[in-house]
Amino acid sequence: MDNFNFYSPTEFVFGKGRESECGEYVKKYSKGKVLIHYGGGSAVKSGLLDRVKKSLTDSGISFTELGGVQPNPRDTLVYKGIELCRKENVDFILAVGGGSVIDSAKAIAAGVPYEGDFWDFYSGKHVEEALPIGVVLTIAAAGSEGSGDSVITKEDGLIKRGTGSDVLRAKFSVLDPELTQTLPAYQTACGATDIMAHVFERYFTNTKEVEITDRLCEAVLITMVKETPRVIADPNNYEARANIMWAGMVAHNGLVGVGRSQDWNSHGIEHELSALYDCAHGAGLAVIMPSWMEFVYKHDVMRFCQMATRVFGCQMNFEDPESTALEGIRCFRRFLHGIGMPINFEELGAKEEDIPVLVKKLGIGDGKRGGFVSLSSDDVAEIYKIAAKASL
Repeated sequence: MDNFNFYSPTEFVFGKGRESECGEYVKKYSKGKVLIHYGGGSAVKSGLLDRVKKSLTDSGISFTELGGVQPNPRDTLVYKGIELCRKENVDFILAVGGGSVIDSAKAIAAGVPYEGDFWDFYSGKHVEEALPIGVVLTIAAAGSEGSGDSVITKEDGLIKRGTGSDVLRAKFSVLDPELTQTLPAYQTACGATDIMAHVFERYFTNTKEVEITDRLCEAVLITMVKETPRVIADPNNYEARANIMWAGMVAHNGLVGVGRSQDWNSHGIEHELSALYDCAHGAGLAVIMPSWMEFVYKHDVMRFCQMATRVFGCQMNFEDPESTALEGIRCFRRFLHGIGMPINFEELGAKEEDIPVLVKKLGIGDGKRGGFVSLSSDDVAEIYKIAAKASL
């Protein structure tokens, strides 16, 4: 096990109706004005935004608003948010929504006290200072409610990049599983795929004998395999929703990655798909991650066998371990297909002829990227080709 520091300061406020309490949590951190940051119509139509506003008003907290966050959040709204916060002397940002809203809030939070262009933080500069943020979560997916990470798309050139810093971790996150019950099945499945991908990025490691985090990873994955079909079949299954919502946080707050090297190639490769085609991140991961697995599994066949047997219940073939590894990958792809996810370019709406563009936008050049297997531009092109023609 590698040396590590683990820091997770967020206070999680979990359960039915807890959004009505957000005012008292905001009051701990704000002495001035709050920016309520949200997305499209769901937070408004559901009445959630009104409940949040009432909670703030009842706690004597003044606020301003900025809606309009899109999936794959854009830098243009971030700039608008930074300007608004400075003008209104905002000292706290409350994100009401899913990962896109939270990521946008984090970008604004980093940009307000910074004298330069916030995009510097998405181009390699470390975030040292940010406004505090809070979260009222509406979809279990990105795990941004518990992490210090943020991903933003730059409109000019459709470049999608991320940043990460502990100062971007939310001060508190309200997690009410009932808020996810109105999500369409497709969005629920996209979220579940993202959760599993966050775990797999950490699970496939070159660090030996990290059994405790292996088992934590597998517990989250097994939970997702069990609960996702249940919630697709019955959107109002509160217990399944609750398990998935907590799994989403555990998958990405850093706990299941401590003491080990990580990969993150699948996320990087997928980001170019969602930037170019504006597809859902989880849907893109459903196409890319099993294809990445097919390309790299020989690097550590037994780790893929471990996934196959422990997570998907495959029978271990000791005489032919590769067959077990490949069966595990097929089980993962069949699971994704079964919950309504695309498995290839055609189903996603991507084009095989765009592969050179996708590879170029990823920006590897003559170098390599990734922690489990370092990939060159040619390797990434091969993964895209596998993804383009993938089948069951």
